[in-house]
Amino acid sequence: MILVSGLNPGILKWCKIKTMVRIWFLIVVFSCLLCSSAAASSIPDLKFSVHKLKSGIKGHTLLIIGGIQGDEPGGFNAASLIVTHYEILSGNVWVVPNLNFPSIIKRSRGVYGDLNRKFAKLHPKDPEYQTINRIKKLIIDPEVDLVLNLHDGSGFYRDKYYDKLHNPNRWGQCIIIDQENMRTGYFSNLSRIADSAVAHVNKHLLKEKERFHINNTQTKKGNKEMAKTLTYFAIKNNKSAFGLEASKSFLTAKRAYYHLLAIESFLHQAGIEFKRKFNLSEDQIKKAIDHNIHVALNHRKILLKIENVRKRLNYIPLKKDSQIEFQVNNPLMTIVNSGNAFRVYHGNRQLTYLSPQYFDYDFSLDAVDMVVDGNHRTVPFGSIVPVKNSFIVKDLKEHRVNIIGFTKKGVKNESGVPVTRKNIHKKYSINKKGSIFRVEIYKSKKFSGMVLVDFDGKGLPDFNVAFKEKTPGWSKKLF
Repeated sequence: MILVSGLNPGILKWCKIKTMVRIWFLIVVFSCLLCSSAAASSIPDLKFSVHKLKSGIKGHTLLIIGGIQGDEPGGFNAASLIVTHYEILSGNVWVVPNLNFPSIIKRSRGVYGDLNRKFAKLHPKDPEYQTINRIKKLIIDPEVDLVLNLHDGSGFYRDKYYDKLHNPNRWGQCIIIDQENMRTGYFSNLSRIADSAVAHVNKHLLKEKERFHINNTQTKKGNKEMAKTLTYFAIKNNKSAFGLEASKSFLTAKRAYYHLLAIESFLHQAGIEFKRKFNLSEDQIKKAIDHNIHVALNHRKILLKIENVRKRLNYIPLKKDSQIEFQVNNPLMTIVNSGNAFRVYHGNRQLTYLSPQYFDYDFSLDAVDMVVDGNHRTVPFGSIVPVKNSFIVKDLKEHRVNIIGFTKKGVKNESGVPVTRKNIHKKYSINKKGSIFRVEIYKSKKFSGMVLVDFDGKGLPDFNVAFKEKTPGWSKKLF
């Protein structure tokens, strides 16, 4: 410290306090920067997926985009259902159900700001620069004729003020157009197309007060915010584009119901024929969203049925000193590293938490012989076996069987032992209902593979087909 002669002791005291305050301020700022950096590094690097549903019959191509904002599950679940539960019979449908996947996982409108305000101008150092460039290339692809951007908006749009929830500043229950007409393209009369879609939705309302309307933002006339959006970028590149907004006043399934109604109108208007695997109702959509979702781990040594899964699964045998490799059969599903464990997400919902136990892997075996309800079967690892009464894993010379939840005094290798639902502990099941159990195979201290047994008799008969790379919705990822 430098001492200056002739200064009043009170002044010196004040200088010391001021210096300490400055130091404290710098510490706080530095700590905030560290926290911000840590938060940013915890955001998974998840790229959006593109699913091209082709009929093989010439026709128009509709591009559907969901998840541009991560807190709008009606839109991205509707887009995902198109991928997993629709069959396109003529023309083509391209779907991006998870455009802003990191924000979906974080339940955030935008981890790095609003992605739907980055289409007019964006600095190359922006964390979402590559995402914007990828989706722009898809939008302007010569094959694309129409673009739908799916959102969930607050309240209920009305062109006049009625109350706090029904007024021009609300965005729910409307179809957005940037202008009435375009000069070029097959679908240039935006107003007429939107009007037809609105009429179709309003014929199938669940309640009369949930009516759709057209919201013309007249972007070209000076709407600076809408000029930054995905739909206006498409319009400027001669692509017919529409924003679909379901109300945030509804639960996810009802939002998805209205999205699908509107999407189907656009499909009809584009001459695209399709087949849907469920009846279009709020209840059926809720079931379809969670239906038949699976995760396969590490070369399909392990398959986990995630439908109605327990909140935590312990001692999952993962490969030692290796990245986790996984496949999913739904584009909204992913696995995110969480310290010493892994979180399994479906959209913005964490479905389960995987607590691992690490092993070296044995690749000398890829299937086990079982007797299921009296019938002999060879079961590949990564399968679900339906069981009505009992099962036995046949004796393995060099391998040990561990049936999670089953114990028999003095028995370390559980092969050759009949197992029924009554003598296996329900709390060790992987599902909340208590019907699905893990059968793990080991060679000495190495993990060989796993099959699941389902005492409700619901197996996965098409296990060799379901994970093929070409099957829509299945993707292979590394973390």
